[in-house]
Formats: sequence, structure tokens, C-alpha cells
Amino acid sequence: MVTLKYFVVFLLSYVLGSIATAVWIGRLFHNVDVREHGSGNAGTTNVIRVLGWKTGIPVLLIDVLKGLLAASLPSIFNLAEHGTAAMTNLQIFAGLFAITGHIFPVFAGFRGGKGVATVFGVLLALNPVLTISCFGVFLFVFLITGYVSLSSMSAGAAFPVFLFLFFDTPSLLFKGFSIIVAVALIITHRKNISRLLKGEESKLFRKGTKNKLS
Repeated sequence: MVTLKYFVVFLLSYVLGSIATAVWIGRLFHNVDVREHGSGNAGTTNVIRVLGWKTGIPVLLIDVLKGLLAASLPSIFNLAEHGTAAMTNLQIFAGLFAITGHIFPVFAGFRGGKGVATVFGVLLALNPVLTISCFGVFLFVFLITGYVSLSSMSAGAAFPVFLFLFFDTPSLLFKGFSIIVAVALIITHRKNISRLLKGEESKLFRKGTKNKLS
């Protein structure tokens, strides 16, 4: 029975992650596949650039909710005692399944986004204060530079630093997970890094241009 619960939780987590928010909302309300426009990424930033803020904000909120709900499933199913390393570890695994689903969604031809919003949701479930602190880093860098990619990588890099220096956790896996998140965000943003180095990366706000398809 316990093994079945694990299977159900991890399967549901992947299915939640596979909800292709950007693709579905783009097609439903605009008859547009955002993966065929802009950066080609099925994520919030590209949705905002291609379809505008009114479409981008719901995409962002749902993608965050996917990660938050997935990482909460082990607690909902009472797979371990709350506050223990075992519970934290199970939440991390559930979160990883959701993130994998977002990046490789079964409902959208395994072509998804980079997972930043879903990672944020997972981290909210794991440690809200730490997550909000990292969001502060994101906001600070974004307000200075206007680059979402650089802001996301900066927040990801801050995650393990803040965790090791200012927070305590009974889970060694959580510490390892924080490093994985930081590295993964850099890997998934390698094209953005190349554009940043060449001065070709697009800012989210650009004067004189529209942020959606006409």
C-alpha cells in the first residue's frame, strides 16, 4: 500500500508538471503556439513577449501552483512525519517529477519550458522564507538589468548560498537539491548566457515595441 502511494504521488506530480499552461492558454485564447514564436520557450517570459501580460500572468501563477501542489502531495498523502528529513526528501522527489513534467510535458510533445516558475512553486512548499529571499534577489537583479534570464540564474545561485549560511534543514538531500537547482538553471539558460555575453539578450521591457502579437 505504501509503495502504491509513492507511485501515485510521483505520477500525479509528473502529470501536474506536464500541464502545458503556456501552450494550452496560447492556443485556446490566441490560436498561437508560443513555441513557434519569440524565444521558442513555453514559459512565462516568452508568453509575455508574444501574447502580453494578461496572458502571461495566469501562465506564471498556474506554473507556480503546479510545483507547489506537487511538492505538497507527500504531506497530503501522509507519506512521512511532518517536519522530518524523510518528508522533505519525498517533497523534493515529488517536486523533481513536476519539474521534469514541465520541461518534458507528456501533453505537449515533451517540449516545455525551463521550469523556473515550477521550481519556485516547489521551493515555496519546501521553505517559504528561503524562497521569498531568493525572489528578492530575482527582483533586485531584474529591476537593475531588465533581464529575466539573468535574474533567474542569480536567484538560483543565491538559493544554496542562503540555505547553507542562514537556514537549517534536517535533510542533506535538500542541500544537494539546492545545488542541483542552481546548476540546472544555468544549464537550461545556456543560450541566454551566450546572448548575454554577445549583448543580444532581449529585456522583458523594450521601449517602442509591443509585447504581443498583433
